[in-house]
This record gives sequence, C-alpha cells and structure tokens, in this order.
Amino acid sequence: MSNYSELISAVEESKTMAISSLVKKLKSEGKNVLSFSAGEPDFPTPNYIKNAAIKAINEDFTKYTANEGYPLLLNAIIEKFSKENNLNFKSENILVSSGAKHSIYHLVMALCNPGDEVIFQAPYWVSYPEIVKLAQGKSVIIDAGVEQDYKITPKQLEKAITKKTKIFLFNTPSNPTGAVYSKKEIMALAEVLKDKDIFVISDEIYEKILFDGEEHFSIGSIDYMRNKTITVNGVSKAFAMTGWRIGYAGGDASVIKLARNLQSHSTSNASSISQAATVAALKESNGEIAEMVRQFKERRDFIYNSLNKIDGIKCPLPKGAFYVFYDVSSYYGKNYNGYEIKDSNSFCNYLLTDQYVGLVPGFAFGNDNCVRMSYACSFEELTDGLERITKALHQLK
Repeated sequence: MSNYSELISAVEESKTMAISSLVKKLKSEGKNVLSFSAGEPDFPTPNYIKNAAIKAINEDFTKYTANEGYPLLLNAIIEKFSKENNLNFKSENILVSSGAKHSIYHLVMALCNPGDEVIFQAPYWVSYPEIVKLAQGKSVIIDAGVEQDYKITPKQLEKAITKKTKIFLFNTPSNPTGAVYSKKEIMALAEVLKDKDIFVISDEIYEKILFDGEEHFSIGSIDYMRNKTITVNGVSKAFAMTGWRIGYAGGDASVIKLARNLQSHSTSNASSISQAATVAALKESNGEIAEMVRQFKERRDFIYNSLNKIDGIKCPLPKGAFYVFYDVSSYYGKNYNGYEIKDSNSFCNYLLTDQYVGLVPGFAFGNDNCVRMSYACSFEELTDGLERITKALHQLK
C-alpha cells in the first residue's frame, strides 16, 4: 500500500534530531564522536527544580491536570510575563504545552487557513517551515545573511507582506545564529506591522541567554502590538530542562482557546510533575541561570575567536543563545581522497566521517553556505572539536 497522507509524507524529519540520532548510533558502535548538533544545555537541571518534582511525586501529584495547565503554574507564568516582559495576562490568555515547539505548532494551526502566508527569516529554526506546511500555509522566507548579522530590516519585512499574510513568526535571540534584535530594531519592525491585520508569534525561548550587556525586549509589550502578539517561551534552555518538556504561550484569549481546543485532542495536559517543577523554576530561581550564562559566554568567546583564526571561515559574533552559525562556503569545490565538498550537507558528512565531528548543515536552517555548531558542551570537547575541524579543513585541496 502507498496511499499514505500526502501532507504528512511531505514533512521532513528535523535535521537536528536526525544528526543527534546518527551521532548516538556511531557512539554505540564505539566511535569517539564529538557532537555539537543538539540545542541542549550540558548543565544538570538545578536541584531546587528537581526537588520540587520529587515532592510532587511523593505527594501523588500524578493525575491529569487541566488541559491548559494547572492553576499554580498559570499564575507563575502570568507573574513572570508581567515582571520580566511587561505583558499583562489573565489565566484565559495562557497555554501550557509539552515544549515551546508544541505551543508554536498549536498556535500556527489555530491561526492558519490553507494558503495563508507565514513570514519568517532565514536562517530559521528547522521546525518553522514544517509546522507551516502542516497547517497548509505558505512559508514566506526573508533572507538575512552573514553580511547583515542574520537580522532582517523593516524594508525587507514590508516587501514580504501581501494580502495573504497571516503571521509574522519572530525569534530573538535566534536559533541557529545567536543573533539578538535590539529594542530599537524590534520597534522598527513593529512599526511596519502597526496598522496591519497580522498576528505575531514571538519565539522567546532563549531570552535569558544573552551576552555583552544585551537586554531582551518583547515585541508584545509595545502598546499597539499587545492584542496581536502571542509570546512563546519555556524552561528547556534557560533552566536546563529540555527533557521535562514544558513550554507556554500568552496572548489573545480567542487564539489561546483555539490552541487549547487542539491540544485537548492531541496530547491533553503536559506532564503534571514537569508542571510542578516549572512552578519552582519560575518562582524560586537563585543564581543558577546567571552562572550558566557566564560559562556560555566564556565558551562563546573561545569558539568565536578560534573559528575566525581558521582561513576560509566567516563567523559573526553571536549575542545570545549557545550556537555559532558560520560560513564555510569557501571550502565548496575542494576535496579529500576523492570526496568533494559541494554544500553544507557534504561538508558536515565529511567532518563526521573523517573526524567524527557532528555539526548541523546550514541548509536545514535555510542557508546552505553555513553550518551550526552548539557550544553547550565542555571546554575539553570544544578544544578537541576545533582541533579535529582544523585538521579536516587543512586536508582539503
């Protein structure tokens, strides 16, 4: 039989997940693989969060919660949005899901009709185009290359808007580039959207991982953007809670209701124990985040300086998140032992097979000239990885 869903058959597997799976397979075979592919902090979840989860288990908090999240967590999210983002919500404005990706999926599905256009920039997070595809929308992608620090301009945004535009999907700090939009830059983009009937989904999952004095600014806090912006966040990145699977969204109650309805027929509520842990994460943080960010900055400085010493690599300075996204296109057309580097995919395959170094090809993020490398790992791994990368590149002729 071959009459499978045409829609689902058109969806591609997440390239970051695919690379991670391949790396794990190679490791299971005894290969000394260094993986810089996963967007996952290498720090343990802070003890106060783990203790809250253990307490929840011991108190038998193991049943269904309300689909949208249980009241203590909704209140903690409302308080967080108010204090940190200048966003004022009530419980009907909040959705708790199994990760920020889950929230974004539900929101796009809630807003899009077939043929509606969703604008976002390239480089983009790998799941954006596939989520739009599942909603039967159309991705309208604005190119923001290395020469403009991976950030779009108001002029580019204006040009991309048509009568069919339904959503502007915005991400700062950025995965995969680490680019951070300033308040001034965000205000300029918002001005383009001011009098237009377009929703904004603002993906702010990396908001706490910022360097060099950068400050996070939520586009939804602008007065004329409040009613049409849905802000998405979660605890995976800042609190080293990737496996706990908690994301959340705040926005217009009618949109949130539709997303809640969809969730009620897909997963229902997120894990009750993870929700209890998230209450502690949002209300009891005591310095762990600052220490993680300090260490991320040290790693960023090291890898940025090291990469830019390698001939042929162009690596902009990321201001947030924990990735470098660098241009390797000067190596295209070169070869080693009969293997030719043609694009970002063959570049990554070469590094993985020759030096057992796992990176993610840039084509997965909409820029085939680049590769993404996570520095959410130890200095020892970074040092070893850079030595292997340098060796592999010096072999190319």
